[in-house]
Amino acid sequence: MQKENLKKGSAREFIYQTLRDKILRLELKPGVKISESEISDQLKMSRTPVRESFLKLSQEDLLEIYPQKGTFVSLIDLDLVEEGRFVRENIERAIVRVACDSFSDEHLFQLETNLKMQELCNEKRDYSRLYRLDDEFHRLLFFGCGKIRTWNMLQQMNTHFNRMRHLRLHSSLEWDVIVAQHREIFRLINEKRKDQAEEAMIKHLRLAVMEVDLLTAQYPEYFRFKEK
Repeated sequence: MQKENLKKGSAREFIYQTLRDKILRLELKPGVKISESEISDQLKMSRTPVRESFLKLSQEDLLEIYPQKGTFVSLIDLDLVEEGRFVRENIERAIVRVACDSFSDEHLFQLETNLKMQELCNEKRDYSRLYRLDDEFHRLLFFGCGKIRTWNMLQQMNTHFNRMRHLRLHSSLEWDVIVAQHREIFRLINEKRKDQAEEAMIKHLRLAVMEVDLLTAQYPEYFRFKEK
């Protein structure tokens, strides 16, 4: 019985993570209809763990389940985007201050190595890898400050914010500014200039909000707009 439960739990986690990644990377586009039978056939899994995964994703506002109508990938909710940005900004502005006080030479080296890779990927226009390096840059800040559980918590609540960031990969927006801002944040941490590093992080995270109008104009069908 325990072995069967383990297999069931492993199947459910696999389906959940697979669908979640596809939603975050926009492989499953906002608003698209999906079904338990379709996903079950695609992943060669039984319907029960698929149904359980659907329920878990709906609790995270990534799926919307309507009885008699079907299940849909949720639209990117601009209220949730703003809330995610607000929480992340207020935590990361504190993180860079901690980094200025406590970052070791090894953690600074890891950040600088990441930046070199960002610059190379930007030069080669490898934006998919650049997105991952962007995430890794911020994760390294939390890791270096001993706050990796805080980072993991942010990833759980920032799904709509992160989907909008992924949308940048399909737009004409340039990454030059983002990479330059990362370079500036690194420099200020290295120089232990806490106030300036905090301001640079605030400016960096607000860049995504400044781009909302461009993204919603280009992909209006992907968004649920703020209630007036």
